[in-house]
Amino acid sequence: MYVDDTLIASKSRSAIYKLKKDLSSEFEMKDFGEVKMVLGMEIKRDWKSGKISLTQKGYLKKVLQKFNINDDTNSVSTPLAPHFKFKATMSLIMVEKHECMTHVPYASVVDSLMYTMVCTRPDLSQAVSIVSRYMHDHERGHCKVVKWILRYIKGTIDIDLILKKDVAGKQKCIGYVESEYTRDLDKRRSTTGYVFTLSQVPVS
Repeated sequence: MYVDDTLIASKSRSAIYKLKKDLSSEFEMKDFGEVKMVLGMEIKRDWKSGKISLTQKGYLKKVLQKFNINDDTNSVSTPLAPHFKFKATMSLIMVEKHECMTHVPYASVVDSLMYTMVCTRPDLSQAVSIVSRYMHDHERGHCKVVKWILRYIKGTIDIDLILKKDVAGKQKCIGYVESEYTRDLDKRRSTTGYVFTLSQVPVS
């Protein structure tokens, strides 16, 4: 539920009808039927193949436009590039920092990326995790990284998150983990990343 918009999900269609009937007896409400759009997410169903696709193409177009990523901007093929070395001080020139911030409002960009990552784009998780560490202490170099992520989104804006029916019935939960030893350039801490999938769909 978000403010006054509510989504109802159940295996039982009769349970959904009963809940809607009970709610409408107490509150003034409109029934918009099967959901197609919610909070910037477009939902498409393919009942025959047992697939649901989630996309934020419209939302992402607005994000790119807001942060000056236009048709002339070159896209990139990865969320992060290996040449980026992350540390708290990636530039000490205050003039450059000020110039950067007028073009890229860092915190606002990262907030938009976080929302996208949580809803439909788990492929952004690692990149967003890194740039979010510098929300309150960012320099010109960090802004370049954020712009790189936006350029990646520009090139992959048509990607959907596909949820598939598990016809095998196994519903396996599989986890992948990777760790890096002392790659944190500021405090020399080790870092760990992971992804867990349920029925081949990333859930965490």
